[in-house]
Amino acid sequence: MAAKVLQGVDGLKAAVGQHLGYSEYFEITQDRVNKFADATGDHQWIHVDVERAKSGPFGGPIAHGYLTLSLGPMLYPTVVRVEGFSMGVNYGANKVRFPSPVPVGAKVRLGVKLVEVEDIAGGVQMTMEFTFECEGASKPSCVAEIIFRSYV
Repeated sequence: MAAKVLQGVDGLKAAVGQHLGYSEYFEITQDRVNKFADATGDHQWIHVDVERAKSGPFGGPIAHGYLTLSLGPMLYPTVVRVEGFSMGVNYGANKVRFPSPVPVGAKVRLGVKLVEVEDIAGGVQMTMEFTFECEGASKPSCVAEIIFRSYV
């Protein structure tokens, strides 16, 4: 699946309010969860103790919410490419929610909607809605408003 290309300020502004597409599904492995736990120091048993997690509230180990969110920089460029700028930066997030867990072994994908484009000195600020979905799940696993700045 080819990424949607948004060209320059005019291309971004023309796309406000549009859902821009989805990434391919990506499998969440126990190895990835364990490495994330090591990187963040979050070794809570619902993530890393496979046997104990089987009798826990989710029936098995789940990914960290922030692990799911951290897939954004990997999956986003497969959905959208913003061109016509000299550089861009991640400026932060307005709101992040984790409505449902991501079980280890699940496949997640990212959906992207362009919510807003504002002029700033030297460029634009974009607010994107990132929705991470588990294959076959009834609710999203993570919904976040992510802010990017792109400079001409």
